[in-house]
Amino acid sequence: MSQIRTFLAGATTMAAAITAIVTLTGARLPARQETFDEITVGRINIVEPDGTKRIIIASRAKFPGDFQQGKEGARPDRRDFAGMLFINEEGTENGGLIQKGSIGANGKIDSGLSLTFDRFRQDQAMQLINTDSAERQRTGISINDVPYYQLTSLEQHHQFGVEADKLPEAERRAYWQKLADQGRLMQNRIWLGNTPGKSAALQLKDARGRTRMMLLVTPEGQPEIQMLDEQGKVTRSITPAA
Repeated sequence: MSQIRTFLAGATTMAAAITAIVTLTGARLPARQETFDEITVGRINIVEPDGTKRIIIASRAKFPGDFQQGKEGARPDRRDFAGMLFINEEGTENGGLIQKGSIGANGKIDSGLSLTFDRFRQDQAMQLINTDSAERQRTGISINDVPYYQLTSLEQHHQFGVEADKLPEAERRAYWQKLADQGRLMQNRIWLGNTPGKSAALQLKDARGRTRMMLLVTPEGQPEIQMLDEQGKVTRSITPAA
């Protein structure tokens, strides 16, 4: 019996020593590959070997904030969405897919889906979007000019909004216009989608976001090419009749 006790005591000591060595040296079990027919989760983090998050797939309850150079920031405006975030090598968000759809207590639809691709350390350079409500459905592709991040950072753009809110309405417009003239704001350059009047349209815009040419087809099936001036007035129109 004493020999058995001695053996068990020795085995326990050896197991503890092995556990300590594994813990201290960071030794890991070999990587395993698993196959599932179905998996149910609230969130999946796809990470690099160093732990850097690269893709996050999450439910609304688990949806993250935004990521800038490895740090996650609060985004309360995303609390209604589920979807996927794309994150680059430095840990900065560079696009994503978000979606939602519900009928509120007031009986109104609140639905939308957006797939975006961001410029480096900046906002969305391209967006595929669909929004739906009782008043309007808006679907299209938006292509934007986005300033270089060292010219206008996301933090600076946020600060522009804070400063603008302090100004009277007339001065606020001039403030934003000055920033636009300096090329410090994102400007939509191309919109391909529907219009509030339910036409199908391709809008081509200048560097200040003003539509200068539009190719459209009305709900009744009338095609038209419009050329516009800086104030948005149609200066020339080409139709089948013309």
